Amino acid sequence: MTPFLDIFQQQFNKAGEELCGDTVRIGRTATHTILVLSDGLGSGVKANILSTMTAAILLTMLSADAPLDETVRTVIGTLPVCQVRKLAYATFTVVRIDNATGYFRVVNFDNPRIVWIKGHALQTPSRQFQQVLDHQVAVFDGTLEEGDFLGILSDGILHAGLGATMNLGWGWDNVASYLEQSLAHYAGNSRGVVQRVMAKVQQLYSGKIGDDCTLIGLLTRQKRRVTVFTGPPLDRTIDETIVSYFLSLPGRHVVCGGTTGNIVARLLDETPAVVIESIRPDVPPIAELREIDLMTEGMLTLNKTTEILRSTTHPDGVPEDKNGAALLARELLNADSIRFIAGQKINDFYQNPTLPVNLSLRKNLVNEMARLLKDAGKEVVVEWC
Repeated sequence: MTPFLDIFQQQFNKAGEELCGDTVRIGRTATHTILVLSDGLGSGVKANILSTMTAAILLTMLSADAPLDETVRTVIGTLPVCQVRKLAYATFTVVRIDNATGYFRVVNFDNPRIVWIKGHALQTPSRQFQQVLDHQVAVFDGTLEEGDFLGILSDGILHAGLGATMNLGWGWDNVASYLEQSLAHYAGNSRGVVQRVMAKVQQLYSGKIGDDCTLIGLLTRQKRRVTVFTGPPLDRTIDETIVSYFLSLPGRHVVCGGTTGNIVARLLDETPAVVIESIRPDVPPIAELREIDLMTEGMLTLNKTTEILRSTTHPDGVPEDKNGAALLARELLNADSIRFIAGQKINDFYQNPTLPVNLSLRKNLVNEMARLLKDAGKEVVVEWC
């Protein structure tokens, strides 16, 4: 199975600047994942415009399957050159990954080397240098396997602490070593790795960032899947088929709804056990059932979960409580791929015209949750039954 690409990025603007001179663009096509980091010369508005233009050209051409060599040549030929320093006004790093095989190629034009960690060991691949329109471009390739990490960074990170906490700045070797440590500390979590490194950058700059800083972390791991079964099917004769299908899917299994839970429990020949301590004034209790990772009440819990999803796109933003809505929101936001199996039989109680419209129809809630999760970058499939 091809590993899932867990990608997270974080940026700091140079102190006093409203815009970051670094630009990140990430694209996913049917065949490839493309990561671009461009660093505009200097900082502020001008640097932002130049890096944005550079990243946009690179991503647009590569997403259209333009050859990598031709794309790089086009961008370098387009970039203006500073007549004083004889430097291009924007530098860039491009990583293009084959989704099926994990094969990747890195093209680096005057940006810091990327950090590649495999099996918690720093890799030192040999780079080839190509001459493109009087500029030297570094190229190397490799194959990603589960557990590999790529760190793509701008030079503001290497300069952290320059002339202050560190005479010569943090430097590539120290950054790579700290990434290794962070990966060991946050196994399976690119966000944790990136945030730990960027917190160190901020500390080395003593809180006053001296240059635009960007770090993109890419971690390969197994895809986290969750399937949510909510609502009884229209045709009760297919209950057993739907439950068997639901339980056969990989990943974690969530049931939302009393009637839905009873269907699953009946076919498992088991009685759900209510968790009394999970009762809240606005959220009904959860229950426990063999083979089910989370079992909640239906419409009220789904509605409350939707409110949480409107307020945060990461599990860290979910309220620290073990009520059904918080637990469901955490399940969904921890997942990469979410499948809803939603029955269309409607409980007459929820047709009460005095209830809010988002409580009156399950379909509205499921569609709204799916939209919010897609906006958060999740893969979402909704199946109606």
